[in-house]
Amino acid sequence: MRDAAVGFQCPDCLAAGSKAVRQPRTIGGGAIPRIDGAATRVLIGLNVVVYVLTGPLNLDRLTVYGAMIAERVVYDGTLVDGLVGGEYWRLVSSAFLHANLFHLLFNMFALFLFGAYAENLLGTTRFVAFYLVAAVFSSAAVYLLTDPYTPTVGASGAVFALFGFALITLLKAGQDVRSLVVLLAINAFLSLQAGISWQGHLGGFIAGVLVGGALALAPRGRGGQAMVASTVLLVVIAAAVVVVRTLSLT
Repeated sequence: MRDAAVGFQCPDCLAAGSKAVRQPRTIGGGAIPRIDGAATRVLIGLNVVVYVLTGPLNLDRLTVYGAMIAERVVYDGTLVDGLVGGEYWRLVSSAFLHANLFHLLFNMFALFLFGAYAENLLGTTRFVAFYLVAAVFSSAAVYLLTDPYTPTVGASGAVFALFGFALITLLKAGQDVRSLVVLLAINAFLSLQAGISWQGHLGGFIAGVLVGGALALAPRGRGGQAMVASTVLLVVIAAAVVVVRTLSLT
């Protein structure tokens, strides 16, 4: 027998009772994270490991076969097929590659700040899904709007999705977003500088606003459905963009 609120209960009765108790969920319908920012730290770790492999260890093949490239082109002495040739993994792999140490540090700092926030609102599994889908959507925007022979790398597309998500959800919560707006303005200006993919930033920001808006507009208790629906919509749009762009290039 086990101590209960009133008297004693047998272990089977306690187990049956715990199943009947509704477990708390995040506004995104996910399970509340057991460790704050666990998935965010894992993503940061993966980015750092990939940078060490491609930078100090000079495993350039990871960049050659991982960067976002649309057309078949000779890249770093190697002929690659790009997305036109069916190398669709580049939509995700490019989000884990960085051009230099400053590029990595900036993106990882932003991921550390805004990733944990989004993870706590969505739950670990849904946050990872959102992050990866946002990266794909950002890459699809790059595929559509960037010169097809230009390689693109960086987690900034997914990071901008976190910016957009945070902006909408903080506005919904009635929080002061002036500092975030200033940060967005600075990054928007930087996005227009040479060598920076404004296309990827724009795509990521749109993805974050869409998911954040779906959660903000969802009726109470329907956040999970809104999260799933908006994420699926992003995948459908990204797939359509890839198909249309591939047809136009071929």
